[in-house]
Amino acid sequence: QVQLVESGGGLVQTGGSLRLSCAVSGSAFSIYTMGWYRQAPGKQRELVATITNSGRTNYSDFVKGRFTISRDNAKKTVYLQMNSLKPEDTAVYYCNRAPETFVSWGQGTQVTVSS
Repeated sequence: QVQLVESGGGLVQTGGSLRLSCAVSGSAFSIYTMGWYRQAPGKQRELVATITNSGRTNYSDFVKGRFTISRDNAKKTVYLQMNSLKPEDTAVYYCNRAPETFVSWGQGTQVTVSS
């Protein structure tokens, strides 16, 4: 059974930075494309960024140029470096496989950006 544990969120001012981490256990991590997702209050969960098993990345337009996704296959961990944060980035951030997700999700990590 896959377990996903996100960490690194917090409260930051507009323009600040955070680095999120997601530890994955119980799966053949290195073969999957992984993604970061986020869900703001009252909104649907949306895909933020993805990274293939070979390191090719893709970003949603609303984070392009500000966020960087990376992975360490040996540590079974995926990261999200978030720079130039905006209040509209406030959400709970989750990692999961992409585009087809694992059935289970982690608890997510809260990111709050104050104006």
